[in-house]
Amino acid sequence: QVQLVESGGGLVQAGGSLRLSCAASGRTSSNYAMGWFRQAPGKEREFVASIRWSSGMTTYPGSVTGRFTISRDNAKNTVYLQMNSLKPEDTAAYYCAADPAGWGGPNSDRYNYWGQGTQVTVSS
Repeated sequence: QVQLVESGGGLVQAGGSLRLSCAASGRTSSNYAMGWFRQAPGKEREFVASIRWSSGMTTYPGSVTGRFTISRDNAKNTVYLQMNSLKPEDTAAYYCAADPAGWGGPNSDRYNYWGQGTQVTVSS
């Protein structure tokens, strides 16, 4: 079993920045991939970023490319999501997830473990 705990959400003005953290514990593995997803009220869950723990390979959708950066700290078993140039449409609950097979990417079915989420609100 893997436990994921997100932190770092909050209220920020448009154009501002936030850094989300996801601390992983339990039966983690360097073969995992970690992902960030978000979900706004009344909308479907959306892929934001993923990283393969061992190689560091990252994947982003076009909506956040150039603004968001996912990274990991192996020593701390923590994944980060640096969000810059935030827009009101980035407002959502952000969730960290772990893919034990190590693929990552936008398919949420690959992710077996999910955190409780952290709210990000961007005001205009």
